[in-house]
Order: sequence, then C-alpha cells, then structure tokens
Amino acid sequence: MEEIKIRKYALQNAVRYEKSPKEDTVLKKFLAEHPELRKDAKHISTLVKEEIKSIASMSKEERVEELTKIAPELVEELKEKGKEKREIGLPELPLSEGEKVVMRFAPNPNGAATLGSARGIIVNSEYAKRYGGKFILRFDDTDPVLKRPLLEAYDWYLEDCAWLDAEPDEVKVASERVDKYYEYAEELIKKGAAYVCFCPADTFKQYKDHKEPCPHRTVNVEENKDCWEKMLSGVYEEKEAVLRIKTDMASEDPALRDWVAFRILKKEHPRVGEKYEVWPTLDFESAIEDHLLGITHIIRGKDLMKSEKRQRFLYEHLGWKYPITMHWGKIKMQEFGKFSTSELRKKIERGEYEGWDDPRLPTLKALRRRGFQPEAIRKFFISTGITQTDIAVSMKNLYAENRKMVDATAMRYFFVRNPEEMRLKDGNSFVAKALKHPSREDYREIRTGDTVYISGDDFAKMKEGQKIRLKYLCTVEIESIKPLVARVIDIDTKPTTDMPVIQWAPADGIKVTVKRPDGIDEGIGEPLIATELGNVVQFERYGFVRIDSVVEKEVVAYFTH
Repeated sequence: MEEIKIRKYALQNAVRYEKSPKEDTVLKKFLAEHPELRKDAKHISTLVKEEIKSIASMSKEERVEELTKIAPELVEELKEKGKEKREIGLPELPLSEGEKVVMRFAPNPNGAATLGSARGIIVNSEYAKRYGGKFILRFDDTDPVLKRPLLEAYDWYLEDCAWLDAEPDEVKVASERVDKYYEYAEELIKKGAAYVCFCPADTFKQYKDHKEPCPHRTVNVEENKDCWEKMLSGVYEEKEAVLRIKTDMASEDPALRDWVAFRILKKEHPRVGEKYEVWPTLDFESAIEDHLLGITHIIRGKDLMKSEKRQRFLYEHLGWKYPITMHWGKIKMQEFGKFSTSELRKKIERGEYEGWDDPRLPTLKALRRRGFQPEAIRKFFISTGITQTDIAVSMKNLYAENRKMVDATAMRYFFVRNPEEMRLKDGNSFVAKALKHPSREDYREIRTGDTVYISGDDFAKMKEGQKIRLKYLCTVEIESIKPLVARVIDIDTKPTTDMPVIQWAPADGIKVTVKRPDGIDEGIGEPLIATELGNVVQFERYGFVRIDSVVEKEVVAYFTH
C-alpha cells in the first residue's frame, strides 16, 4: 500500500515539474500526509528511492499516462493549478527565442525569512517553473559586521523554500566563493578599471561632491596590483584602504561615482571563520554572481535601481551583458508596519520575543507554527503581481486565502477563555453529541456532570431570568449570577432565534493556552482537543488555532486567525 501512495506522489511531482523528482520532496510530502509512519522513516526512504529510480527512466508521456491510470484526481489537480496560474498569473517574461530562464532569490541570512522574503522566493520560483527553467537560492552573506549572518538561518531558508513548494535547483553561498571575486577584482585592476583608494571616507566625499578624481585614481596598474596584494595580506587596517570601481566622476548622480567594491573587515565570519579579511560589497558580489550563475532575469525592489546602475559599469568593464531587470515596489503589511530583520534579531536577543517563531512576528517560521498553509501564501503573493507601485495590504487578505484551505478540514471544538463556573440545577449527567465538522456526519461526545464552564465574555452579559442554550447540550434559565446557577429546562428542543447559543467546557476539561499575535488567552477546552497535536482546528466562536503541544492535560495552541 505504501509503495502505491509513494509512487503517486512521485509521479505527480515528476509530471508537474517535467523532471525526475527529488527524494527529499517526495519523502516529506508522504510523511506529512501520513505522520503515523514517521517511525518507519528509514524504510519509507528506501521505498521512495526505488520508486524514483523507476520513474527516472520513464518518458514524459509515460508518466502522465500512468498517473492518469492510478490517480486521475491528481492529474485534474495539476490541470486546475495550471489553470489558476494562467488566470491569476504573473506578467510574461521578456524572452529571446530558445532562452532558458534562470531566476534567483538572494537573501542575507542574518535572521529568519519574513513575509517579504516569501514574496521573492515564491515569485522567482514560480517563473522558473512556468518556463521550465532553473531557480537558484543564493546567500549574499559577505558582510560579517553590519548584517552578520546567523548560522541557523541558512537551513531555515531551505526549510521555508521546501514548505512553500519552492525548492531551489541550486544553492550557492557567497562567503564560500570569495576567491572567485578576488579573481575578477584582479582582472579589473589589470584593465585599469579598478584602483586601491586610501582616502578617508570624508575626504573622498569631498572629491565626489566636486566631481573630481581622488589622487589614487591615476596610479598605474602595477602599483595598484601591489596595493591590492597588501590589502589581501593584511598589511592595512580597517578603513585604511578600499578597492573602487572606476565609473564616471562627472556623473550627475553622486551614488554612481567610483563606488566601493571591496573593504577590509577584520571580524570572524560565522560560516567561514577568519579565512578572509577583504570582503566584497553586495553590489560587487551580486553583480559577479549573477553573471557566473547565468541569471537571465532579476526581480528587485525599485529602491535598488542605483545598484543596477553601479553594476552596469562593472559589466561594461568586463564585456558582459546585463540580465533583464524587473522592479517592484514594497509591500507593507498593515498589521506589522515597518520591520527589519536586523531589528527583529536584536529584540529576540534581548528577550522581547520568544524566538523567530513568536506569533507576533511576520516570519515564515511564525506563520507555519500558527497553522498557515503554504499554498495560501503562494496564492496571496502571486495575486499581487509585479508593480512598481508600493502596496499596503492587510493580513486579512492572507487570512481570507488561508481560511478557504483550512475551513474544509479543521475539526470543531469548544474552548472557553477566562472561564466561569456554571452549576446546572436539576442536572446530573449529560452526554453531548457534537458535530466534528458541519459538512460531515461525524460526531464527538462531550461528557459532563452538573458543572460546566463558560467564557468570561458570555458571563459578563448574563442576567437573572435569561434563557440560554448551551450548544449541543441543553437550554437553561439563569437563576443567580454570583454564584452562577442555571436551571435545566429543556434538553432536546432547538433554541429559538432570539436565544443566545454559547459554547462551554466540561468539568473535566483540559487547560488550554492560546498564544496570539496580540497576547495570550487562557481557558478550558474539551478533552478531545488533546488528540489534534500538530493540526489546525477551529475553536467555535473564537477562531482557528494550531495545536502546538500537549503535555498531560495541558495544551498550548497558536492562534491562526
């Protein structure tokens, strides 16, 4: 049975991407759908390898034919996804005939991926899939000081890419390729297109502001080569020397005048240690890598237009063709306002947040822990398209997309926050039969005696003599508020339209803590909640939550929306 299911997943992946599936992708998807088999992961992994080996030798047509036979519903699902992409879609890429698309997403791994990162991951990978091209994840991690990389973040990005169905075809780490950048720096020096500058920053600014070359700009190639070697040998201290790219000192834009390509940073790098002291700037490293990796199209923020102009000087010096560039404006999530990864990192280190998956943060780790579905995030960002106009959107848009996906599968349960005890007069022992989901004839039983708990919000509205329906249980009439005592007056009759219907928790309910973006709610829930570890469920009249941990009779849930 496992072999058939694994083969279905593997074939679906192969048909969708028109290439042999990756072992990790199929294994993760299978175990996500069948968590009860995680204990047999080693055996399952062997089966996955066997199926992939078999599928690798099949033609595109044979894969489609077999998948149609054993799982026609998956073929239809792929057709629907393709249709959605065409309908919502992204603008077509400008392409030369026969050109293979190569896209990249290049984060600085100084923290966890945020919603802003998700946009870049999703859109670039989507284009690569659409055109049968390549998607590269490149870590631009050549600043060990101001944007110091976080070692764990490299793996976090890979996990987030896999979660978003955007696994890269290739992964590159800039800090491990610095020697390559040195080679091109030397080539530029030999061409007379770069020079070592010893001007203090303030002094060079004066030259730049007056559109005048600094004295070091006219130094001959041999002397520049010697100074460059001394930079690499550690002769100079930080800020004593930099390597500049020659541009146009008379340019109308000061930002384009002889920009810095390399600077000295004598600080250990978290990934490569003390191997290097001369580090490329992002403009230099990124420009070189885009050429080396064969990037055909770059999507970047409109605020980086000057970076492109600086890099074009470099490409002209080296005789290269610059990739096609598309610009987009910023997306601002109204609920989060302005945020930066560096600032989030400082606050986490100060203990202001529990970690990168704190529900108050706009990180993918936090959203995943809250129970967001990756496909909802994909659809959300694809629907925003590519526009140079800055966009301000509410998380409610993402909530709406996610709700469509979780509502159909999330089981329903009772949870009451800030609970108040209600004694049921003339009541003894009850068994409520409640629907697990409104679209299914599947019931759960909730047993209780002559005591139940209701939420503090409902308690605050109660009045003596008021009739209330405890959902699925009974109708009661409030006899007193303090203590809260209610007389059971009916069990089977449905409530009238003007009668409040409220959720409740049994006397032997479990303690539930819900971690929300805006605080923490504590209360009591029905015992069966403890069986939903890792799942998204709906607490009736409260919202969707993901059950994060269960320890004995205590549950911690993360609020979804």
